[in-house]
Amino acid sequence: MSAVERIDEIDVRILELLQEHGRMKRNRIAEEVGLSVPSVSERMRKLEERGVITGYHAVLDHKRLHFDITAFIRVIVDGSEHYPEFIRRACALDEVLEVHSITGEGSHILKVRTHNTTTLERLLSRIQSWPGVHGTITSIVLSTFKETRQLPVVPTELVSVEAFEPS
Repeated sequence: MSAVERIDEIDVRILELLQEHGRMKRNRIAEEVGLSVPSVSERMRKLEERGVITGYHAVLDHKRLHFDITAFIRVIVDGSEHYPEFIRRACALDEVLEVHSITGEGSHILKVRTHNTTTLERLLSRIQSWPGVHGTITSIVLSTFKETRQLPVVPTELVSVEAFEPS
């Protein structure tokens, strides 16, 4: 492995295609980027090995599955000694889609989806009972105009994974 890992124009196009159509067949990707299927397969394998592609997922319509409430919960956790346990508990909850450490008001923010306000209230009570949780501030989403996981990708050097791991 070279000291500097890069993604080039072809890798970028493969990533764009996969972000738009995660189930696109490799032969179709090969046609789009002008390479053979084995070459595309090798590039995809390398992108996976280097952690650029971290998975392939179906996008579900949460409303059709009766998850009618989306909310952001800012959590105030007293003292960093409580952070690891808080993060472990938050990550273990099915309703919690995202867990972030933040600056500003609160120490963490959670993106959650629940069936209704009753289930949201139960979730809040549960979180508020955890050791070190001083309080929560919740914002319920009324409308969503954009929600995506797609990133604008350009040819670049890859950042080492260690640069982003919490210490």
